Amino acid sequence: MQIPLFQKVAILAILLPIIIGNISIHVTYAQTVCGMSGEDLMACKPAVTLPHPPPPSGRCCSALAHADIRCLCTYKNSKLLPSLGIDPNLAIQLPDKCKLPHPAHC
Repeated sequence: MQIPLFQKVAILAILLPIIIGNISIHVTYAQTVCGMSGEDLMACKPAVTLPHPPPPSGRCCSALAHADIRCLCTYKNSKLLPSLGIDPNLAIQLPDKCKLPHPAHC
């Protein structure tokens, strides 16, 4: 039995956003920002999200230890961080909380 064309189109219309959404999630995790993968960034997100951020996790601090901190500093005044739910002031405090060196002009 063949499926009518309009049903095929309806099925495709339902499945396409799901497929595209899954692809974009994988692409996001595959990309890096200042030496941090999407997974690394997500490990740090709880520690930079208001109202009651926990201390950074060991995973976050480990990722941050291998990141380009000067590069990350360039995002401190970006409107991108707040739009992602990240508090820039908390983000700037992460190296200290992880007991890592950070640039003086961040």
